[in-house]
Amino acid sequence: MMQALLVAVRAVSPAEAVSAVLGLAYLLLAMRRNRWCWVAGGVSSVMLAYLSLRAHLPMQAALQIYYVAMSVYGYWYWSRTSAQSAQAITTWPVSHHLLACTAVVAASVVSARWLARETQAAWPYLDSLTTWGSLLTTWLVARVKLENWVYWVLIDAALAFLFAAQALYLFALLNALYVVIAFAGFNSWLKSYRTARAQAVS
Repeated sequence: MMQALLVAVRAVSPAEAVSAVLGLAYLLLAMRRNRWCWVAGGVSSVMLAYLSLRAHLPMQAALQIYYVAMSVYGYWYWSRTSAQSAQAITTWPVSHHLLACTAVVAASVVSARWLARETQAAWPYLDSLTTWGSLLTTWLVARVKLENWVYWVLIDAALAFLFAAQALYLFALLNALYVVIAFAGFNSWLKSYRTARAQAVS
């Protein structure tokens, strides 16, 4: 596996490397609730959309275009008022999570069945679940919902497995790193959320 990882690292193009660095910057800046995370994420997604189209992966390209659109929305939403109020961390009620997760699972089943029937997808159900889950979770980040980090932990862990199973060890390693960052992001946002609530009560 280590040899395969070294080969994968040597084969990475400059565009892939820059996109990966910007992707890490996005997560680290998002953890600090810095609106520039959306600029880093948007540029990274533009590059990944181009790379996906060049690799004949239209679904991945479409996903990256969605991320670009969400980056524009996220930057606007986080900038529309003062920094503190625009980035106030909030949560979703359990009913919202149940409804959203049900919709993600339903969409995943439909797309996975189509992929299994019409393509040579290796992991149609897991691939679909992580894709639809990523769409939901990116929206939660833009809306500054605390639970987004919990979703990212689960999604990135699943993606790390998925890429490793397909011998894409570099991407597996990156997603494993994303899991660690997501844990740190959750702890950081949770502390800020609790502090804000304590101040509101007092």
